[in-house]
Amino acid sequence: MLVPGYGGGSLTDLPGSLLAALGLREPNALGLHPAERVCLFLVDGLGAESLRAHPEAAPFLSGLAARTLTAGFPATTVTSLCSLGTGLTPGEHGMVGLMLAVPGTGHLFNCLRWTLPKGQSIDPDEWQPAQTVYQRAAEAGVEPVYVAPAAFEGTGLTRAVYRGVRYAPADSVDDRVARVHEALRAGRPAHVTVYYGDLDAVGHMTGWGSEEWLRQLAIVDDMARRLAEGLPPGSALYVTADHGMVNATEKIDAESVPELAEGVALLGGEARARHVYTRPGAAKQVLESWRESLHGKAWVVSRQEAVESGWFGPRVRDAWLGRIGDVVAVPHTDIAITAPVKSPFEALFTGYHGSLTTAEQLVPLLEVRT
Repeated sequence: MLVPGYGGGSLTDLPGSLLAALGLREPNALGLHPAERVCLFLVDGLGAESLRAHPEAAPFLSGLAARTLTAGFPATTVTSLCSLGTGLTPGEHGMVGLMLAVPGTGHLFNCLRWTLPKGQSIDPDEWQPAQTVYQRAAEAGVEPVYVAPAAFEGTGLTRAVYRGVRYAPADSVDDRVARVHEALRAGRPAHVTVYYGDLDAVGHMTGWGSEEWLRQLAIVDDMARRLAEGLPPGSALYVTADHGMVNATEKIDAESVPELAEGVALLGGEARARHVYTRPGAAKQVLESWRESLHGKAWVVSRQEAVESGWFGPRVRDAWLGRIGDVVAVPHTDIAITAPVKSPFEALFTGYHGSLTTAEQLVPLLEVRT
């Protein structure tokens, strides 16, 4: 088990360090060197171990000096993006998983798609009320720019995580590279983030290490090279990811196994980081049943044990406790705990992430300076 290194070696520590490198009064936990312009290239799903396993597909990235960070728990996009957007641990910002129970409603909320049952909605400012690092940057006179596909502009997740940025929509790799270079040259200090998500999408469907995944890794590598070649003087490019990935060799259907279904009201989280919300009075029984059924395959703990073990950070705000499952199940072998009826698309995946294994937790931090 790799508990995230909050406070000196996690994604949570990166945003403040980037602002500190630009001269703002922020904690520089990672000790980044000063720069007039910084660019963060965020590659969805690029685990440190998977990058090391295929240097031939990414010669540029593999040739850079690297250190590793831990993603945070769970190792999933919504949690990591919010950690990068606020500089807070999951226990502080409250985005503690992909599918979370909305306390008091009996419903699950998809924090990535920002979807609820018909007729219901959640205000991003209320679900994630913390000030973002981009708002802090803007207050200090730095205009942060976010370069990403146009489809993500104005979504609930974008509003929750990227408040304060100037959104620069760009769909193709060429357009994203051009937008980044334009933003970096527009003035100094400059703070630009650019996102690439296709590596993760392909990894889910065909698995990391597949031919399709390797082609995507090559695209990422070429994009990083082009970003680096166009950096103005006094710039620093950092390449990182939100999580790694494992390929599932076994799938356990939690909806059809009686020992896993009994006493469960809602099955949240995702296949590698399950939030299990129990019926009234059933928490103890569900904990024992899940532990017995998944013995030797997953870490199964109570909400209190997960919080006290620091999985979500040193502290979890009282307001967010109800978002965490009564039982939290985290595979450590290559299994996926699926829910084919409620989440049929996820059940078809090959690649998954979310757990506390090194393959999912460790992400690279690569640097290029001019």
